[in-house]
Amino acid sequence: MIMEETGKIFKKEKEMKKGIAFPTSISVNNCVCHFSPLKSDQDYILKDGDLVKIDLGVHVDGFIANVAHSFLVDAAKETPVTGRKADVVKAAHLCAEAALRLVKPGNQNTQVTDAWNKIAHSFNCTPIEGMLSHQLKQHVIDGEKTIIQNPTDQQKKDHEKAEFEVHEVYAIDVLVSTGEGKAKDAGQRTTIYKRDPSKQYGLKMKTSRAFFSEVERRFDTMPFTLRAFEDEKKARMGVVECAKHELLQPFNVLYEKEGEFVAQFKFTVLLMPNGPMRITCGPFEPERYKSEFEVQDAELKVSPRKRASKNAENATTGETAEENEAGD
Repeated sequence: MIMEETGKIFKKEKEMKKGIAFPTSISVNNCVCHFSPLKSDQDYILKDGDLVKIDLGVHVDGFIANVAHSFLVDAAKETPVTGRKADVVKAAHLCAEAALRLVKPGNQNTQVTDAWNKIAHSFNCTPIEGMLSHQLKQHVIDGEKTIIQNPTDQQKKDHEKAEFEVHEVYAIDVLVSTGEGKAKDAGQRTTIYKRDPSKQYGLKMKTSRAFFSEVERRFDTMPFTLRAFEDEKKARMGVVECAKHELLQPFNVLYEKEGEFVAQFKFTVLLMPNGPMRITCGPFEPERYKSEFEVQDAELKVSPRKRASKNAENATTGETAEENEAGD
Protein backbone atom coordinates (compact mmCIF):
# COMPACT_ATOMS: atom_id res chain seq x y z
CA MET A 1 0.00 0.00 0.00
CA ILE A 2 2.86 2.40 0.82
CA MET A 3 4.48 1.75 -2.54
CA GLU A 4 1.15 2.24 -4.28
CA GLU A 5 0.44 5.57 -2.58
CA THR A 6 3.95 7.01 -2.99
CA GLY A 7 3.84 5.94 -6.64
CA LYS A 8 1.00 8.42 -7.22
CA ILE A 9 3.12 11.49 -6.50
CA PHE A 10 5.95 13.18 -8.45
CA LYS A 11 5.25 10.91 -11.42
CA LYS A 12 7.22 13.15 -13.76
CA GLU A 13 10.36 12.69 -11.65
CA LYS A 14 11.31 9.32 -13.11
CA GLU A 15 14.61 9.03 -11.25
CA MET A 16 13.21 10.05 -7.86
CA LYS A 17 13.19 7.21 -5.35
CA LYS A 18 10.26 6.96 -2.96
CA GLY A 19 8.53 4.34 -0.89
CA ILE A 20 9.25 2.52 2.35
CA ALA A 21 11.66 4.12 4.83
CA PHE A 22 10.97 1.54 7.53
CA PRO A 23 9.11 -1.75 6.96
CA THR A 24 5.77 -2.11 8.72
CA SER A 25 6.20 -3.86 12.07
CA ILE A 26 3.35 -5.20 14.17
CA SER A 27 4.59 -5.97 17.69
CA VAL A 28 2.11 -7.42 20.18
CA ASN A 29 1.97 -7.24 24.00
CA ASN A 30 5.49 -7.85 25.41
CA CYS A 31 7.14 -7.73 21.98
CA VAL A 32 8.95 -4.39 22.01
CA CYS A 33 9.72 -3.79 18.34
CA HIS A 34 10.71 -4.96 14.84
CA PHE A 35 8.33 -7.92 14.48
CA SER A 36 7.79 -8.05 10.72
CA PRO A 37 7.11 -11.67 9.72
CA LEU A 38 7.79 -13.27 6.36
CA LYS A 39 5.16 -14.84 4.13
CA SER A 40 6.46 -18.28 5.09
CA ASP A 41 6.15 -17.64 8.83
CA GLN A 42 3.27 -19.05 10.82
CA ASP A 43 0.32 -16.69 11.15
CA TYR A 44 -0.21 -14.90 14.44
CA ILE A 45 -3.91 -14.49 15.18
CA LEU A 46 -4.68 -11.31 17.15
CA LYS A 47 -6.91 -11.80 20.19
CA ASP A 48 -9.27 -9.52 22.09
CA GLY A 49 -7.26 -7.46 24.53
CA ASP A 50 -3.94 -7.71 22.67
CA LEU A 51 -1.88 -4.52 22.91
CA VAL A 52 -0.68 -3.88 19.35
CA LYS A 53 2.04 -1.51 18.16
CA ILE A 54 2.18 -0.58 14.46
CA ASP A 55 5.38 1.10 13.29
CA LEU A 56 6.30 2.22 9.75
CA GLY A 57 8.20 4.80 7.72
CA VAL A 58 7.82 6.44 4.31
CA HIS A 59 10.19 8.53 2.21
CA VAL A 60 10.05 10.72 -0.88
CA ASP A 61 13.43 11.47 -2.46
CA GLY A 62 15.09 10.30 0.75
CA PHE A 63 13.12 12.67 3.00
CA ILE A 64 11.75 10.46 5.76
CA ALA A 65 8.55 10.46 7.82
CA ASN A 66 8.10 7.86 10.58
CA VAL A 67 5.05 7.07 12.69
CA ALA A 68 3.88 4.47 15.22
CA HIS A 69 0.90 4.08 17.52
CA SER A 70 -0.56 1.61 20.01
CA PHE A 71 -4.08 0.28 20.48
CA LEU A 72 -5.98 -2.57 22.07
CA VAL A 73 -7.78 -5.07 19.87
CA ASP A 74 -11.55 -4.51 20.14
CA ALA A 75 -11.14 -1.75 22.72
CA ALA A 76 -14.44 0.13 22.53
CA LYS A 77 -15.55 3.42 24.06
CA GLU A 78 -18.37 1.61 25.85
CA THR A 79 -15.81 -0.59 27.62
CA PRO A 80 -12.87 1.53 28.78
CA VAL A 81 -9.42 -0.03 29.01
CA THR A 82 -8.23 -0.23 32.62
CA GLY A 83 -5.39 -1.75 34.61
CA ARG A 84 -1.80 -2.07 33.49
CA LYS A 85 -2.59 -1.82 29.77
CA ALA A 86 -4.25 1.54 30.34
CA ASP A 87 -1.34 2.67 32.51
CA VAL A 88 1.33 1.91 29.92
CA VAL A 89 -0.59 3.31 26.94
CA LYS A 90 -1.33 6.58 28.75
CA ALA A 91 2.25 6.83 29.99
CA ALA A 92 3.70 6.36 26.50
CA HIS A 93 1.25 8.81 24.94
CA LEU A 94 1.96 11.51 27.52
CA CYS A 95 5.71 10.98 27.05
CA ALA A 96 5.24 11.62 23.33
CA GLU A 97 3.21 14.76 24.00
CA ALA A 98 5.87 16.04 26.41
CA ALA A 99 8.52 15.47 23.75
CA LEU A 100 6.52 17.56 21.29
CA ARG A 101 6.77 20.49 23.69
CA LEU A 102 10.40 19.92 24.70
CA VAL A 103 12.05 19.12 21.36
CA LYS A 104 12.50 22.71 20.24
CA PRO A 105 15.44 24.95 19.34
CA GLY A 106 17.59 25.77 22.36
CA ASN A 107 16.54 22.81 24.50
CA GLN A 108 18.77 19.83 25.32
CA ASN A 109 18.16 16.16 24.59
CA THR A 110 18.69 15.38 28.29
CA GLN A 111 15.58 17.41 29.16
CA VAL A 112 13.47 14.98 27.14
CA THR A 113 15.11 11.94 28.73
CA ASP A 114 14.41 13.29 32.23
CA ALA A 115 10.79 14.12 31.39
CA TRP A 116 10.16 10.63 30.02
CA ASN A 117 11.46 9.03 33.21
CA LYS A 118 9.25 11.22 35.40
CA ILE A 119 6.10 10.62 33.35
CA ALA A 120 6.57 6.86 33.02
CA HIS A 121 7.34 6.44 36.71
CA SER A 122 4.16 8.39 37.57
CA PHE A 123 2.24 5.48 36.00
CA ASN A 124 4.43 2.85 37.68
CA CYS A 125 5.95 2.11 34.27
CA THR A 126 9.46 2.23 32.80
CA PRO A 127 10.84 3.55 29.49
CA ILE A 128 12.62 0.81 27.53
CA GLU A 129 16.29 1.05 28.44
CA GLY A 130 18.67 2.54 25.89
CA MET A 131 16.16 3.08 23.07
CA LEU A 132 17.02 6.03 20.82
CA SER A 133 15.07 8.71 18.97
CA HIS A 134 17.12 9.89 15.98
CA GLN A 135 17.65 13.05 14.03
CA LEU A 136 16.55 12.52 10.41
CA LYS A 137 18.36 13.76 7.31
CA GLN A 138 17.91 13.07 3.62
CA HIS A 139 18.57 9.33 3.10
CA VAL A 140 19.60 9.02 6.78
CA ILE A 141 17.22 7.43 9.27
CA ASP A 142 19.73 7.34 12.14
CA GLY A 143 21.32 10.80 12.30
CA GLU A 144 24.04 11.71 14.77
CA LYS A 145 21.89 13.59 17.30
CA THR A 146 19.78 11.29 19.47
CA ILE A 147 17.53 11.23 22.52
CA ILE A 148 18.07 8.23 24.79
CA GLN A 149 15.45 6.56 26.96
CA ASN A 150 16.16 5.37 30.49
CA PRO A 151 19.95 5.13 30.10
CA THR A 152 22.16 3.01 32.32
CA ASP A 153 24.99 4.76 34.15
CA GLN A 154 27.41 3.75 31.41
CA GLN A 155 25.02 4.87 28.67
CA LYS A 156 24.70 8.26 30.40
CA LYS A 157 28.48 8.66 30.24
CA ASP A 158 28.72 7.55 26.62
CA HIS A 159 25.66 9.29 25.20
CA GLU A 160 26.45 12.65 23.64
CA LYS A 161 24.53 15.65 24.93
CA ALA A 162 23.07 17.77 22.16
CA GLU A 163 21.11 20.97 21.67
CA PHE A 164 18.18 21.06 19.27
CA GLU A 165 18.55 23.55 16.41
CA VAL A 166 16.22 25.27 13.96
CA HIS A 167 15.34 23.30 10.81
CA GLU A 168 16.38 19.94 12.25
CA VAL A 169 14.05 16.95 11.91
CA TYR A 170 13.57 14.16 14.45
CA ALA A 171 11.73 10.87 14.69
CA ILE A 172 10.52 10.85 18.29
CA ASP A 173 10.15 7.20 19.34
CA VAL A 174 8.65 6.46 22.76
CA LEU A 175 8.57 2.90 24.11
CA VAL A 176 7.28 2.30 27.64
CA SER A 177 6.87 -0.96 29.58
CA THR A 178 4.86 -2.15 32.56
CA GLY A 179 7.97 -4.12 33.55
CA GLU A 180 11.63 -3.38 34.16
CA GLY A 181 12.18 -1.84 30.74
CA LYS A 182 14.74 -4.43 29.63
CA ALA A 183 14.42 -5.31 25.93
CA LYS A 184 16.13 -8.56 24.95
CA ASP A 185 16.61 -10.67 21.84
CA ALA A 186 14.64 -13.86 22.44
CA GLY A 187 15.88 -15.64 19.32
CA GLN A 188 13.11 -14.58 16.95
CA ARG A 189 14.35 -14.49 13.34
CA THR A 190 15.48 -11.02 12.24
CA THR A 191 13.77 -9.87 9.04
CA ILE A 192 14.60 -6.13 8.93
CA TYR A 193 18.06 -4.89 7.92
CA LYS A 194 19.77 -1.70 6.76
CA ARG A 195 22.87 -1.32 4.59
CA ASP A 196 25.90 0.22 6.29
CA PRO A 197 27.66 2.31 3.59
CA SER A 198 30.79 2.61 5.75
CA LYS A 199 31.51 -1.13 5.51
CA GLN A 200 33.23 -2.90 2.61
CA TYR A 201 33.72 -6.63 2.02
CA GLY A 202 34.15 -8.91 -1.00
CA LEU A 203 31.27 -11.36 -0.73
CA LYS A 204 32.23 -14.94 -1.62
CA MET A 205 28.85 -16.53 -2.36
CA LYS A 206 27.07 -15.83 -5.64
CA THR A 207 23.71 -15.75 -3.85
CA SER A 208 25.03 -13.16 -1.38
CA ARG A 209 26.41 -10.95 -4.15
CA ALA A 210 23.13 -11.03 -6.08
CA PHE A 211 21.17 -10.30 -2.91
CA PHE A 212 23.40 -7.38 -1.87
CA SER A 213 23.31 -5.90 -5.36
CA GLU A 214 19.52 -5.85 -5.21
CA VAL A 215 19.65 -4.22 -1.75
CA GLU A 216 21.86 -1.42 -3.09
CA ARG A 217 19.69 -0.90 -6.15
CA ARG A 218 16.26 -0.97 -4.48
CA PHE A 219 16.79 0.33 -0.95
CA ASP A 220 20.08 2.26 -0.87
CA THR A 221 20.53 2.97 2.88
CA MET A 222 16.88 2.64 3.92
CA PRO A 223 15.82 -0.25 6.18
CA PHE A 224 14.14 -3.09 4.33
CA THR A 225 12.49 -6.43 5.05
CA LEU A 226 13.31 -9.81 3.54
CA ARG A 227 9.60 -9.99 2.75
CA ALA A 228 10.24 -7.49 -0.07
CA PHE A 229 12.21 -10.03 -2.12
CA GLU A 230 10.47 -12.18 -4.71
CA ASP A 231 12.53 -15.27 -3.81
CA GLU A 232 12.37 -15.41 -0.02
CA LYS A 233 14.57 -18.50 0.23
CA LYS A 234 17.43 -16.86 -1.68
CA ALA A 235 17.04 -13.68 0.38
CA ARG A 236 17.31 -15.66 3.61
CA MET A 237 20.46 -17.32 2.29
CA GLY A 238 22.04 -14.15 0.90
CA VAL A 239 21.52 -12.05 4.01
CA VAL A 240 23.63 -14.37 6.20
CA GLU A 241 27.04 -13.54 4.72
CA CYS A 242 26.14 -9.85 4.36
CA ALA A 243 25.16 -9.57 8.03
CA LYS A 244 28.12 -11.66 9.22
CA HIS A 245 30.55 -9.17 7.67
CA GLU A 246 28.51 -6.15 8.84
CA LEU A 247 27.51 -4.94 5.39
CA LEU A 248 23.99 -4.99 6.81
CA GLN A 249 22.85 -3.87 10.24
CA PRO A 250 20.10 -6.03 11.80
CA PHE A 251 17.02 -4.68 13.54
CA ASN A 252 16.55 -7.53 16.00
CA VAL A 253 13.13 -8.44 17.34
CA LEU A 254 13.17 -7.49 21.03
CA TYR A 255 10.99 -8.62 23.92
CA GLU A 256 10.17 -7.60 27.47
CA LYS A 257 9.46 -10.29 30.06
CA GLU A 258 6.48 -12.53 29.38
CA GLY A 259 3.33 -11.10 30.95
CA GLU A 260 4.41 -7.47 30.66
CA PHE A 261 3.04 -4.94 28.15
CA VAL A 262 4.86 -2.40 25.99
CA ALA A 263 3.27 0.66 24.34
CA GLN A 264 4.79 2.80 21.60
CA PHE A 265 4.10 6.20 20.06
CA LYS A 266 6.31 7.68 17.36
CA PHE A 267 6.02 10.87 15.33
CA THR A 268 8.15 13.02 13.04
CA VAL A 269 8.75 16.63 14.05
CA LEU A 270 10.25 19.60 12.21
CA LEU A 271 11.97 22.24 14.34
CA MET A 272 10.67 25.47 12.86
CA PRO A 273 11.70 29.01 13.95
CA ASN A 274 8.35 29.46 15.76
CA GLY A 275 8.36 26.03 17.39
CA PRO A 276 8.17 22.29 16.72
CA MET A 277 5.73 21.09 14.04
CA ARG A 278 4.53 17.49 14.11
CA ILE A 279 4.00 16.15 10.58
CA THR A 280 3.00 12.55 11.38
CA CYS A 281 0.67 11.27 14.07
CA GLY A 282 -1.13 7.98 14.63
CA PRO A 283 -4.71 7.78 15.95
CA PHE A 284 -5.30 7.91 19.69
CA GLU A 285 -8.50 8.28 21.73
CA PRO A 286 -7.54 9.03 25.34
CA GLU A 287 -11.07 8.57 26.66
CA ARG A 288 -10.73 4.82 26.06
CA TYR A 289 -7.92 4.48 28.60
CA LYS A 290 -8.72 4.90 32.30
CA SER A 291 -5.71 4.80 34.61
CA GLU A 292 -5.73 5.36 38.36
CA PHE A 293 -2.43 7.21 37.98
CA GLU A 294 -1.60 10.66 36.64
CA VAL A 295 1.48 12.76 35.98
CA GLN A 296 2.83 14.13 39.25
CA ASP A 297 5.11 16.88 37.92
CA ALA A 298 2.99 20.01 37.37
CA GLU A 299 5.26 21.28 34.59
CA LEU A 300 4.76 18.08 32.59
CA LYS A 301 0.98 17.87 32.87
CA VAL A 302 -1.03 18.27 29.66
CA SER A 303 -4.65 17.71 28.75
CA PRO A 304 -4.55 14.54 26.60
CA ARG A 305 -8.11 15.11 25.39
CA LYS A 306 -7.33 18.61 24.15
CA ARG A 307 -4.01 17.52 22.67
CA ALA A 308 -5.44 14.46 20.90
CA SER A 309 -8.21 16.50 19.32
CA LYS A 310 -5.58 18.66 17.62
CA ASN A 311 -3.21 15.94 16.41
CA ALA A 312 -4.64 15.44 12.94
CA GLU A 313 -5.30 19.16 12.54
CA ASN A 314 -1.70 20.04 13.29
CA ALA A 315 -0.35 17.53 10.80
CA THR A 316 -2.52 18.84 7.98
CA THR A 317 -2.49 22.58 8.69
CA GLY A 318 1.17 22.88 9.61
CA GLU A 319 0.34 24.40 13.01
CA THR A 320 3.24 24.23 15.42
CA ALA A 321 3.10 23.10 19.02
CA GLU A 322 3.58 26.65 20.28
CA GLU A 323 0.84 28.01 18.04
CA ASN A 324 -1.37 25.23 19.37
CA GLU A 325 -0.63 26.23 22.97
CA ALA A 326 -1.27 29.89 22.20
CA GLY A 327 -4.60 29.00 20.66
CA ASP A 328 -5.56 27.03 23.76
